[in-house]
Amino acid sequence: MKTTAVIMAGGKGERFWPKSRTNYPKQFLSLTADGETMIQKTVRRLAPLVAQEDIYIVTNAAYLDLIAEQLPELPAENVIAEPCARNTAPCIGLAAAVIEKKYGEAVMFVLPSDHLIHAEEIYIDTLRKAAQAAQQGNNLVTLGITPNYPETGYGYIRYVRGSGKDGVYAVERFVEKPDLQKAQEYLADGGYLWNSGMFIWKTESILKNIRQHMPDLYEGLQPIVQAYGTADFDAVLKDNFCKLPAESIDFGIMEKAEDIYTIPGNFGWDDVGSWLALERINETDEDGNMLSGDVINVDSKNCTVCGGARMVAVLGLEDVVVVDTPDAVLVCDKNSTQDIKKVLASLRAHGREELL
Repeated sequence: MKTTAVIMAGGKGERFWPKSRTNYPKQFLSLTADGETMIQKTVRRLAPLVAQEDIYIVTNAAYLDLIAEQLPELPAENVIAEPCARNTAPCIGLAAAVIEKKYGEAVMFVLPSDHLIHAEEIYIDTLRKAAQAAQQGNNLVTLGITPNYPETGYGYIRYVRGSGKDGVYAVERFVEKPDLQKAQEYLADGGYLWNSGMFIWKTESILKNIRQHMPDLYEGLQPIVQAYGTADFDAVLKDNFCKLPAESIDFGIMEKAEDIYTIPGNFGWDDVGSWLALERINETDEDGNMLSGDVINVDSKNCTVCGGARMVAVLGLEDVVVVDTPDAVLVCDKNSTQDIKKVLASLRAHGREELL
């Protein structure tokens, strides 16, 4: 059975403003010292499992040039350009239908484009195990992450302990992002995993579930899929895609389907969700500072400072993020990094779209 991968690369990465912008979002940035961008890392580490010609990117139409620039070896026909954002269920459904039309039944890895994996060999072994599980019946498999602190920014997966066979466990339910008390309870319980947003299934399995649980989506995809491979595809996609229901795959399918399984992952996963991630994925100095670019630090501790074309000096700061770009500077308390979208909302309210 053909093994394929679908990489979702349409996000705006707003919590990485001002580096991440509408026309150059996070997945196309290099956030580590090696200079490799997030989407380049995602494609590269799949090499042991998936041939280059079997990797598909679903992205916003505005990012086609960035994809071509950063992934020149990827076949152009493997890039599906969404004319508008409709959340993950239409994205995944379209990709699954296109792959099945092209190959017949295939195993399909569904992966975000902007996650970091430290232990790549363990990650690949986990994906192999997930692919084997996905080929059994109509199993839908997700990778959960074993939590090591009470995170409130992730959804959780409650799995059935004792149900595991070869490290694959039945899922009891998906849980929304908790408050701190609940997150602490989940951590202490030991039966919860972070929902990584990584999925593995056969194309037939996910399309069967979309037909059952999201019939409007399934029917709406048909004219697009029928046009795939013809000269009319782009026009049909543009005419029909934005009419599809905007729904997440978690809510539309995973919370309703049967035969849901998870594999606890311990491969050094980080979703790089905010500026705080930089101190986790890069080296820090003896005072806990993550400094990049032309930065002078005097008596500052536990700060993340990203310099740009000009020198940035920080003096006597603690637990602060500073990001310098040519047209905007961000200075914020570390506890406020999840609220950067409020800055963007204020920019929109003041008509400063050129900074978004």
